[in-house]
Amino acid sequence: MRIGLTFDLKERYLADGYRIEEVAELDSIETIDAIDASLRSLGYMTERIGNVKDLVFALAHGKRWDLVFNIAEGLHGLCREAQIPALLDAYRIPYVFSDSLTLAVTLHKGLAKAVVHEHGVPTAAYRVVRNPGDLDNVDLPYPLFIKPVGGGTGMGIDGNSIVRNPKQLEKGVGHLLAAHGQPVLVETYLSGREFTVGITGTAGQASVVGIMEIFVDAASDQGVYSYASKQHYKECADYRTVDGPVAAQCAEVALGAWKALDCRDGGRVDLRMDDCQVVNFLEVNPLAGLHPVDSDLPILAGMAGIGYTQLIGRIMDSACLRLEKAHG
Repeated sequence: MRIGLTFDLKERYLADGYRIEEVAELDSIETIDAIDASLRSLGYMTERIGNVKDLVFALAHGKRWDLVFNIAEGLHGLCREAQIPALLDAYRIPYVFSDSLTLAVTLHKGLAKAVVHEHGVPTAAYRVVRNPGDLDNVDLPYPLFIKPVGGGTGMGIDGNSIVRNPKQLEKGVGHLLAAHGQPVLVETYLSGREFTVGITGTAGQASVVGIMEIFVDAASDQGVYSYASKQHYKECADYRTVDGPVAAQCAEVALGAWKALDCRDGGRVDLRMDDCQVVNFLEVNPLAGLHPVDSDLPILAGMAGIGYTQLIGRIMDSACLRLEKAHG
C-alpha cells in the first residue's frame, strides 16, 4: 500500500517569517521522520507530500495514493484542519484520522461542547463571545475560564484565563479578541483534577490507550495548563497514570465524546473535574501530536507499554478497517 504523508512543517513556516507562537501547533521534522520510519517498518511504502499547497500541486499533476496519513493542522481560518481532508474527499482519496466535518466542528470549542452536551456528555456551561457586546449575554457565575474558541496547544491560555469578576472578564475577552481575531469561549471554571485520555479506533471499535492526570506547578501561570507550561512541560508539569473508579469515569466521558463527535482512528480527549468530582469534557484533539518524545498521545501509549511504532500500527489498523467496511 502506498501512503502519502500530509503535514505542516514548523521549520518551513519559520523560514518564511512566521513567529514561533503562530506555528506552535505545527510539526517538527522529528515527527515526520518518526511517522515515516514507523510506516515503512510496518511494510508500507511512503511519499512525503507536505502541506495543503503541496497537495494541490501534486493532485493537479496527477499524483494519487492508496491512503493519506494526514496530520496537517493548517494555518489560517477556523476550518484550517479541514482543508486537506476536504480536498482528499473531492478526489475520493481515503485518509487516516477524522473527516473534514469532524475537524471543523472540533476545532471550534463551542460547537464541540454543544454536540457532546446533546449526547449527554458532561461539559461546563459556556457562552461564545464574538464581540464585546456579547458580554451582556454572559450570565454564568464566577469564576470563569476564557480562551480562544479555535486555539490549539494552549494558545491564548495563561494565568489570566481564570477571571473572577466582570472587570477581569471584559479586559480578558477584549485582549483575546484583539490578539487572536476569533471568538472567545467563556465557560464555568472547573476547579478539579485535569486529565487527558488517549484513544485509538473508530465508533464501536474505539478504545482507551491510556489516561494520565496533569499536575501543573502552581507557580506557573497560577497552575493553569497554559501555552507556556505546555512548551516547557518538563519543568512545569508532571504526568501520572490514573486507575480505579476515576479512570473508569474518565474513559466513559472520553469515549462518549469521541463517538458523539465521530472522531476516527486516534487522538486525545481532555477532561477536568468540577467541584462535585464529576468529570467534564473540555475538548477533543482528533489530530493529536505525534512527536515520539514530547507529544501526549505517544507519552500515554508509552505509559501503557505501547511503543511508538505499535501506536502508529493501531492507528493504521483502524483506518484500514474503516475502509474495508466502507467498501463492503
